[in-house]
Amino acid sequence: MFALIKKYKSPSETILTSRKDVFFSLCKSIIGQQISVAAANAVFFKFKKKCKNKITAKIVNELTTSQLKSCGLSRQKVKGIKSLAKKVIDKTFNPKLIPKMSDEEAIIYLSELRQIGRWSAEMILLFTYNRPNIWPIQDIGLLRAISKNYNKKYFPPENFVKLLNKKFSPYCSVATWYLWRSIDPEPIQY
Repeated sequence: MFALIKKYKSPSETILTSRKDVFFSLCKSIIGQQISVAAANAVFFKFKKKCKNKITAKIVNELTTSQLKSCGLSRQKVKGIKSLAKKVIDKTFNPKLIPKMSDEEAIIYLSELRQIGRWSAEMILLFTYNRPNIWPIQDIGLLRAISKNYNKKYFPPENFVKLLNKKFSPYCSVATWYLWRSIDPEPIQY
C-alpha cells in the first residue's frame, strides 16, 4: 500500500468528493449496470438530455416508459428508475436517513430499492456519502487489484481479503481507491 500511496495522488484530490445527490447517483448506478462504461455513458447522456439536464425525482416521474426506453434503457432499468422516483416523491425512500445509519444498515436500506444490490449500495456509500470504511468485496476490480498487488491468484483467497479488510479498517475506502488506481490509470468516478 505504501508504494501505491507514493505513486498516486490522494483520493481526496480526485474522486472522493461528492456531488451529494443520491437520486442522481442511484439513477446513474441503475443505468450503468451490466453494460460497458462507454454504453453506460451514452445512455446516461440521453437520459440526462431527456430530463432537460435536471435529474430529479419529479422530472423522472413525469417521463413515460417509452420516453425512458428511447434513451436505451431496458424494461427492468425503466422500472427501477421509475420506482426510485416514486419512492423519493412519496417519501418511502428518504436519503436523509442514510447519514444516521451504520454502513451495513445503509446497505440494507439502499438494497431495498429495485435494481440496487449490495455492490451498488456500497458504491453509493463510497462515492456519494464518502463513507470511509467501505470494502466492496464483490467488486471485480478490487479483487483483481488485490491479486495483482499481493501476488495472489485471481480470485484472492477469502481469508486474505478479510485480513486486508481488518488491516485497512477504518479506512478501507481509501485502500480500495488506491487498489483500483493500480489497475486503472484513470481515477474511478461514479
